[in-house]
Amino acid sequence: MESLGLQVAVLFLLAIPIACVAWTVTHEEVFREPREFCVRRSKECRRWYQRKFFYLFTCEYCFSHYVTVFFLFVTRYHLLFEDWRGYLIGGFALVWVANQYMSLYNRLRLDIKSEKIETTIKEKVAKKVISDE
Repeated sequence: MESLGLQVAVLFLLAIPIACVAWTVTHEEVFREPREFCVRRSKECRRWYQRKFFYLFTCEYCFSHYVTVFFLFVTRYHLLFEDWRGYLIGGFALVWVANQYMSLYNRLRLDIKSEKIETTIKEKVAKKVISDE
């Protein structure tokens, strides 16, 4: 059994690609068309399970669970226990850490966007003041 320190280090490292994949599929332009299709289907399907299936591809939190299952299968990562309990605990821990990363990334993007908007407004005001002189 690996040391707890190594397990925790792997937890924080493995959550990075999980967050990256989940965010990219659910937010980035490269997957816009399939995501828009899934959004439509998640609202228009007649059966609830079809709506839920398509919704999974539009929500980073939901999708991160499936990405995590894939990474657990590929890496055989487990936390605290070497049996099925370790996979279960490790899976939920990975989802939680990955979603913390995505929340931080989203906050950073909002801050950058806000700063760009403020800069644009200040530049327009400065140009207006200069042109009025």
